[in-house]
Amino acid sequence: MSLTCKPGSVRETVIPGALHYLEALPETIHWGYFDPARGPALKVKSGDLIQAEAVTHHAGDDPSLMMDDKVWRIFNETPEADRNPGVHIMTGPIYVEDAKPGDILEVRYLTMEPRFRYGSNLAANWGNLYKEFDEKERVTIYELDPRYNTARATYAYDFKGKYLVPGTVTNCPECERQTALDGVRVPVRPHLGTAGVAPDVSGRVSTIPPGLHGGNIDNWRIGAGATLYYPVQVDGGLFSIGDPHVSQGDGEISGTAIEASLNVLFQIVLRKDFAFPSPLLETPDCWIVHGFHEDLNQAQKNAAIDMLHLLTEHQGLSANDAYSLMSVAADFGVTQVVDGTQGIHVRIPRHIFPHSGTITFGD
Repeated sequence: MSLTCKPGSVRETVIPGALHYLEALPETIHWGYFDPARGPALKVKSGDLIQAEAVTHHAGDDPSLMMDDKVWRIFNETPEADRNPGVHIMTGPIYVEDAKPGDILEVRYLTMEPRFRYGSNLAANWGNLYKEFDEKERVTIYELDPRYNTARATYAYDFKGKYLVPGTVTNCPECERQTALDGVRVPVRPHLGTAGVAPDVSGRVSTIPPGLHGGNIDNWRIGAGATLYYPVQVDGGLFSIGDPHVSQGDGEISGTAIEASLNVLFQIVLRKDFAFPSPLLETPDCWIVHGFHEDLNQAQKNAAIDMLHLLTEHQGLSANDAYSLMSVAADFGVTQVVDGTQGIHVRIPRHIFPHSGTITFGD
């Protein structure tokens, strides 16, 4: 079986299956970890659609603007001792019938809608310039304007102490509010910072670093209209979503994006006809390969090697031709430098290939 991908088109016709609704509730989330031993919150078949809620762990930065009763339940009913070893609230996991290690979950992100009109950015103790800012942390609250698809800062405040507890709730009416970014408008591009399958390990795996299972990739291009291919590592895949953002720049330099809860509609298609070693992102105009490592130089090399794999194994280029093409047409970028395991992405435009940019997977 072969699979072709053309710009702006669906790579394989799949008749949509059942539509499932997955609320984010204390019993359907796991806070800070992936774990293959965790039971599924939902079971689906290939082709099914899922309407799911993704809740930001930064909702407490201004609970009056970013929390409702259901979000309060998650914060109140999930003990701080159970929010580890990472920080993100993950909705799921979703068990995909007949998914086996070595398969691929093709996750087609269809819509991403903000749950509230507000989001938060934290200049955090894990940010890239924390020491340069005298080890002080600062929260900036943004308001979304759906008319123009932009966000503006409404106020900022200095965080007292150190932001260490996932799900910290700050009493903003009593904090000292400061003006911020007067007149500046930020483009809104909702996306998931963290999503992925359960790794094949024993025990909890932190949501903070990205990896071959997906995780905290923090690529703002993982939004509506994009498709991400996740390598399955355990039976059922056990796919979860979280860490929703409404805007982020490459690098995520302060440690966070505009963190804001999203309602996400996506379709999961089980693929048994091809394999890829790392999370592969498809957008309407390009293919994006990711590389991860504690050292940014090695992350770049890992991304280059997997892009070489894409071009040789799935586009039919010789290694020499692929290497030349990567140097003259591929764009390498820093995805993020604040998650311990650092990220590089490399993009190759689809229109440069013959046959309208078709890339073939499978035999």
